[in-house]
Amino acid sequence: MRDPSLWGPLAARYQPLRPRRLLALDGGGIRGVLTLAILGEIERLVGQPLCEYFDYIAGTSTGAILATGLALGMSVEELTTFYRDTGPDMFERTRYLQRLNSLYNNGPLERKLKEVFGEQTDLKPGRLKTLLLVVTRNVTTDSPWPVSNNPEARYNDVARRDCNLRVPLWQLVRASTAAPVYFPPEVIRFDPDNASRAFVFVDGGVTPYNNPAFLLFRFATEPAYRLEWSRGERNLLLVSVGTGAGAIAGADAEAPARNMFTTGLAVPNALLFGSLVDQDVNCRMIGRCTYGEPIDNELGDMIPREGSDDGSLDVRLSRPMVPLSTDLGRAFLYVRYNVDLTEQGLARLDFSDVSAAAVQRLDCATPEHIALLMRIGRAASRQVRPEHFGSFLPADVRQS
Repeated sequence: MRDPSLWGPLAARYQPLRPRRLLALDGGGIRGVLTLAILGEIERLVGQPLCEYFDYIAGTSTGAILATGLALGMSVEELTTFYRDTGPDMFERTRYLQRLNSLYNNGPLERKLKEVFGEQTDLKPGRLKTLLLVVTRNVTTDSPWPVSNNPEARYNDVARRDCNLRVPLWQLVRASTAAPVYFPPEVIRFDPDNASRAFVFVDGGVTPYNNPAFLLFRFATEPAYRLEWSRGERNLLLVSVGTGAGAIAGADAEAPARNMFTTGLAVPNALLFGSLVDQDVNCRMIGRCTYGEPIDNELGDMIPREGSDDGSLDVRLSRPMVPLSTDLGRAFLYVRYNVDLTEQGLARLDFSDVSAAAVQRLDCATPEHIALLMRIGRAASRQVRPEHFGSFLPADVRQS
């Protein structure tokens, strides 16, 4: 912390040098309900509001809604109620002729964000109870635009006319959730008196950071972002929570050719899934993974284990994890929670009667579908265990 005076009510929390905890939340439309179920178990485990436990929370798209709600001090139960009660309205269909521009009307979503987050609330220190990072994409400049409320960041200087901290919080979240085709883009005027500082934004999920975990690590430690938290397995914990994932099978060797239309439809999902996995692998390489489903048969789960890596995947996964008391010199401790939404994954959760294709949808927000996602999420939340958090659990929790 360079200048405590910039931090306002957050100064006392962020001035001391101590271990820090990061939380990253993926994008994924209405499947954010799955994230909430896992977050609820984490909240129960740590025994305190997540805005108090985590020092920096990042989110993309639906993850931005959740991250912002948590940073404002909302409980997981409050956010779950928000998704259950307002999900169908937020995904209200537009009229047929308007679908040439977008499938959904941004009006209900905008109204709900203003209502819950406050129409006048911005990123300046005061309302938010923890550091927040929201990922969106600037169409005007053709680039990802992550925006944080770190008051020492270069573009958060209040002396700037285009200071990021003045952006209404609801509008930033709306920009992060403006999925192309589904919702209209969002225009943000960073400097009302300078037309060159007005930009068009769409969903952060169409950047490489639909999973913002590794990006959050950079924002917390890279000197250019002017936070410079200490790296190390005992200094930094990064918990990443997904909205469910499942590879979609394509053409096989018997019929390798696919028509142009079918191929085009598969491209967005392929890019989204590929970038999500890539960010996860980056975290497991640089950080020390304590939990995460296997990446593939070659990489396994990348959790450091005792003994040789020779042998089948099952043999490798059966070896005990190197104790966390042994510092391996990694940059942070890393936990990845997600839900396997393939047919096999759903069967393991006792949902073999559920169609994987149906549950993988990002845009089905009927009350019945939301209730199904909640049940699947609660089953998946059993993966949350205290040993994944090492020394970062509160002392009273570790001793119980």
